[in-house]
Amino acid sequence: MRKVRKFVKLLLPLVCVLLASCGETQNEFTLGACHFFFNNAERNDATLASAMNPSAPGIFCSITKVTRNGATYFEFTNNGGLTSSTPLLKPDTQSTLVLGYNNGIIVGFGALSSPPVFYAFDRECPNCFDPEAIPIKSRPLSMGVNGIATCGVCHRQYDLNNNGFISSGENGKRLTRYRASTTGPFGVLTVN
Repeated sequence: MRKVRKFVKLLLPLVCVLLASCGETQNEFTLGACHFFFNNAERNDATLASAMNPSAPGIFCSITKVTRNGATYFEFTNNGGLTSSTPLLKPDTQSTLVLGYNNGIIVGFGALSSPPVFYAFDRECPNCFDPEAIPIKSRPLSMGVNGIATCGVCHRQYDLNNNGFISSGENGKRLTRYRASTTGPFGVLTVN
């Protein structure tokens, strides 16, 4: 019995340290909310290609779906100010197309790692946007040339080059990240 008490006395501080180190965590990837496949070999969109180029990290592209004059388009805007759009084709609608929580994602290679990491983030501020709110109020991020995304509501700044962590402003959640891959600038982009 004494040996058990002695063992518990020795083990208890270790258990306390381990439990104390398990603070609030956030999963690296979000499940659901985004299903996007785009074959840029068929479309040759230069704006999107700029963000899918591992040789030019730090360029990010916002992707949204817009409707104009009864036609639906993908709209691409990179953080260098280049904008383009391409029509939504019938094959694009064959699979379920979901562009994040509120119709917008941001993709690009981060400039802080070697080799560069390809990121896909939700375009909504994770600290201001509530997908369960009725009505839904969009809180889209704006992108700067330096790879910083800023929320116009809470004014937090998120580092797109560094896994979407907050670089300025109050503490909170980092950007919502999706699994993503690309086969190159004029290749296939998959986000889920």
